[in-house]
Amino acid sequence: MGYYLTRRKRDSIIGKMIFLLQVIISVGFAAILWKSGMIPKQFLIVTVIVLLALLGVIFILLGEAFGYQFAGRKGNITGVVISVLVNLILGIGIIYLAKTDAVLKNVGGATHKIDNMVVVVKNDDPAEKIEDAKNYRFGCQTTLDQDNNGLMVKDIEAKVGREIKLIESETLIDEAEALLDGRIEAAIYNEAYGSVIEEAVEGYSDQVRVLYQYGIETEIEIEETNIEKSFNIYISGIDVAGSITKNSRSDVNIIMTVNPSTKKILLTTTPRDYYVQIPEISGEARDKLTHAGIYGVDRSMATLENIYDIDISYFARVNFTSLITIVDALGGVDVESEYAFEAGGYSFEKGMNHLNGEQALAFARERHSFKDGDNQRGKNQEAILKGILDRIMFPDILFQANDILNHVADCVETNMTRDEMAKFINMQLSERASWEIETAAATGSGDKQACFSSGSQQLYVMWPDEAVVSDISRRMKKVEGEN
Repeated sequence: MGYYLTRRKRDSIIGKMIFLLQVIISVGFAAILWKSGMIPKQFLIVTVIVLLALLGVIFILLGEAFGYQFAGRKGNITGVVISVLVNLILGIGIIYLAKTDAVLKNVGGATHKIDNMVVVVKNDDPAEKIEDAKNYRFGCQTTLDQDNNGLMVKDIEAKVGREIKLIESETLIDEAEALLDGRIEAAIYNEAYGSVIEEAVEGYSDQVRVLYQYGIETEIEIEETNIEKSFNIYISGIDVAGSITKNSRSDVNIIMTVNPSTKKILLTTTPRDYYVQIPEISGEARDKLTHAGIYGVDRSMATLENIYDIDISYFARVNFTSLITIVDALGGVDVESEYAFEAGGYSFEKGMNHLNGEQALAFARERHSFKDGDNQRGKNQEAILKGILDRIMFPDILFQANDILNHVADCVETNMTRDEMAKFINMQLSERASWEIETAAATGSGDKQACFSSGSQQLYVMWPDEAVVSDISRRMKKVEGEN
């Protein structure tokens, strides 16, 4: 008899503890769902009802623990097993929600840009660290990026403990040639300019190496907007692999005009070589659109705003590594090609193609296979983005959302805040509507002209077709203005 009472007392304590744990975990799960802002109200209500129902069932099955004989000892054991399973599932759900929240915070809210300043020497130079170059003749150009140049010189002098000998060149190209010719032993410039030098001085990057680098962070000032109203997102594909935090040329320039009310999206691609003015940088001089990215994503946005007479509220930056990761995380994407062609060791058919990450990158970068060159490459990049958007909006993607977010967390940077992204997810889950995606591609005519960022060196550029630009601007404003 005593053993029986002891067992009942023990089972009662265990049952109460398990039930209390389920109450705590259920409340925590519901609270995190509500706080996330991603779950529509109707889904929250259903979730709370289900959690309460489960608690009611467990309370009945564990009645013996509370002094009631609802289901007997077998019911008590069943209640314990079910409650443990429910707690385990809810616990995993809490962990996944916390991870998702962390990823959204990590990806979103980008408010700074980083200029990576470098000291470059020739490959065969004996210096292994910046202190070894304290007696070197340092080169520095006097046309571009003077504030960062000044900060870099001060940092170098602090590192080597003395004033360095500085030899000035008028242009970036002059500075690069001075390094290769031996007139200076080290060159100081923004790493983002390396691609500009490579355009003008063939084989430059193979002849030099970075001896020292110093990151300079500045704030990006962009006006806030209402995610529930129409807005424009600038999608920038930068021309480097690895970290996306540094300023770099933007080889992919797509504006996504989004109208949440009508569920319409217009994707507009602008050729990287568009010959335009860069606000607050080039003055009346013109430069390639791709070079605007050297001065920060905000300068690329300002340039595109001028071209199309629109406001761009958000940006999203990805690099070549990002594209591979995103497409593979989605399980591949379906992309429609206007032509049959080969690129990067892959063959693409006219019509629909299912592409993995590496194939998507080859598809997006190819231009030599087309008579229309850069113009067609822009259309292909739009096709890739459309394939990604179509895949993301497919309902079953929700079951893979956490895994996808974990894969792309370090591949994307955007100034859209965590709360704005959560609100957009909430809206899509609530309405579960399909989106209509249209595309537009700016075109122009090729030429060779001097560019602001490269001095007098003649580079390939594309003069904008003003009639096409005007028509695209009209289409953007139409999508934005529809209700």
